[in-house]
Amino acid sequence: MSDDSDLPSRRNPRSRKGRKVRTRGQRIRRGVLVTLLVLVLAGGGTLYWLYSRLDGNITGVDIDKALGGDRPQKLPTSGQNLLVLGSDSRAGAENKELGGGGDVSGARSDTAMVVHIPEGRSKAVAVSIPRDTLVTRPECVKADGSAVPTANRVMFNSVYSQVGPACVVKTVEKMSGVRIDHYLEINFAGFKDLVDAIGGVTVEVEKPIHDKSSGLDLSAGSHKLDGTQSLAYVRTRHGIGDGSDLGRIGLQQQFLLALLSEVKSQDLLGSPTKSYKVASSATKSLTTDSELASLTSLAEFARSMNGVDPGSMETIMLPVAYDKQDPNRVVAAEPQAGELWKAIRKDGTIPESAKKSPATGG
Repeated sequence: MSDDSDLPSRRNPRSRKGRKVRTRGQRIRRGVLVTLLVLVLAGGGTLYWLYSRLDGNITGVDIDKALGGDRPQKLPTSGQNLLVLGSDSRAGAENKELGGGGDVSGARSDTAMVVHIPEGRSKAVAVSIPRDTLVTRPECVKADGSAVPTANRVMFNSVYSQVGPACVVKTVEKMSGVRIDHYLEINFAGFKDLVDAIGGVTVEVEKPIHDKSSGLDLSAGSHKLDGTQSLAYVRTRHGIGDGSDLGRIGLQQQFLLALLSEVKSQDLLGSPTKSYKVASSATKSLTTDSELASLTSLAEFARSMNGVDPGSMETIMLPVAYDKQDPNRVVAAEPQAGELWKAIRKDGTIPESAKKSPATGG
């Protein structure tokens, strides 16, 4: 019989030098664990990359720093006021087919809404400011630090293109006395991808719209619009009402609320691919105040607004009257406009008289 005392024992998985000798089962388990670890790290890295990419899509504007302390006081309640701008750049060949005017350079604010969410956040009201409204622009500071003096009787939408978003916030605060808590800008040219990502937005058209300028041709009734049609819808003005900006405001309000309702109704968590596509399109078209300029902050803010139903949101146009010096422009109508802003400042009920606009016959 041979002496195998110098051989490793079968029951002792250690060699004479103290090294552990792994069994086949141990090696398999270790391989599985390493594979799982790699997959977890890879998945974590992918999630971090996706998060960073989406987070980097959002542009932030430091409104508080730009405006300083010369602002209305914050609401004594937990109500919130958002200034929502729909900016639109129609430069480029892709806009010529939409009648957008491919020779127009730069961006402008085509839509402006002060969205007031009262304490409790179960309802909301959106007040649209017509782009042709003549306002007093306060003294502002541009992004490059240069000062812009105050000016009277300037078109509201010129403030954005000439001075920037912070000055738009300051102008709204001066004209209303309402403290704006957050700023949210939606790029219309970019959101057409968002509309396509969610599969379209359904709108109800009360009267036929035939606008050669925007290329929009819709019969009365229900229509599901794709991204290109949606862009034409929010831009159209010649095919509705008297062809002025006042008629377009109603369409823009209607569309934005329909878009919010569509996003809210979809089960995006059930489709991670679609969820990412929607989030990517949405963040690419967003500019916010610096406090909201991250996915985490936006998600927290969205959760706090979960009780607000876009379908029940009240939409009002700032009461305006045609300017006596220039019939192509409008001015805030008093006392209706003052009553409207006072109700929002006090978180109160908006009187019916403040919902009537002389320029539209009520």
